[in-house]
Amino acid sequence: MKRLILIAQLFVLVWAQPAWADRIKDLTSVATVRANQLLGYGLVIGLQGSGDGADVPFAGQSLRSMLNQLGVSIDGTLSDFDAGVSTKATLDVKNVAAVMVTAELPAFAKPGQTIDVNVSTIGKSTSLRGGQLIMTRLRGVDGSVYAIAQGALTMGAVEASAAGSSVSTGVTTSGRIPSGALVERAVETAFDKADTVVLNTRTHDFTTTNAIVNAVNEKFGAGVAKALDGVSLTLAVPQEISQRVAFMSMIENIDVIPGEETARVVVNSRTGTVVINRNVRVTAAAVTHGGITVKISGTNEVSQANPFAPPAPPGGAGGQTAALTNADVTVSEAKNPMFLFKPGVDLRDIVDAINQIGATPSAMIAILEALKRAGSLRADLLVI
Repeated sequence: MKRLILIAQLFVLVWAQPAWADRIKDLTSVATVRANQLLGYGLVIGLQGSGDGADVPFAGQSLRSMLNQLGVSIDGTLSDFDAGVSTKATLDVKNVAAVMVTAELPAFAKPGQTIDVNVSTIGKSTSLRGGQLIMTRLRGVDGSVYAIAQGALTMGAVEASAAGSSVSTGVTTSGRIPSGALVERAVETAFDKADTVVLNTRTHDFTTTNAIVNAVNEKFGAGVAKALDGVSLTLAVPQEISQRVAFMSMIENIDVIPGEETARVVVNSRTGTVVINRNVRVTAAAVTHGGITVKISGTNEVSQANPFAPPAPPGGAGGQTAALTNADVTVSEAKNPMFLFKPGVDLRDIVDAINQIGATPSAMIAILEALKRAGSLRADLLVI
């Protein structure tokens, strides 16, 4: 109840605030300026017996291949003199783990710059604590190598063991290497080659797109910005690259009042959190909160035989003690009032009304879902 009251007070304050202007850089992104995902396969060494071991053959194969490239040959054989059979040696790599390495290459990243990498096990390794990633190629979707990763892992997990007991907090099979990859190749973009620059709004809203176009044309002249659809708009930019960069700097710092968000109610079913934006409305509806509680209680009793009962016939059992079970059924119904929503009520009325009938967060979720199903809630209901 207290949480719902606090949420109501918070939204009352938000409701009273005037519309704020945002910078274009906070509302849009340049179409050709984007990050790229990188992926690589590598080995982490230096583990304290928590590696893959002999049960993961590709970890041993990868180590053998790497050592062969370094001039260390381990392709010899072990002779079994008793059987007269020659078998190939098997690597039991308890201090080595096969891992997948992922990274995000930012836009305009240049060779020589560093990026962060994430490392995760793919075999039977139980912990990467204390390990070090050895040289790993990171490739893009086109198969080309864009970065080389290497370095010591940092772990956010904590584990301790003693006397046969162990305690761990967090995930020990994944780690991170800050600035662990060196960029070797830049990704080409069309920013410096295209005749125009396209901006994409972060939300598909015609009002916001139109506001940005009007703000740019008002500052730089008619025809500089043109809307393509509800998400994209095109800018006529200078052809000389330094002037283009200066022009984009001025564009992204223009203040624009964006369009209001779509009426939406977001419900977290796991935590009972309900967030309602200021545009939510309801039509006429009557809501009641309550339920019928049925309580059944059983009592065990013992029935004693009548002391004046006639004697039992020859071979009969006579009067006997018997166990009985009695049931008591009680039906109760909560006496909660019904609240009537009038057409066009706003956020404050909704929250206040639900608080008046004593609804818990879970009951509030049920009420909102019922209003949406009845067609009275004029908003998108998103349950996460």
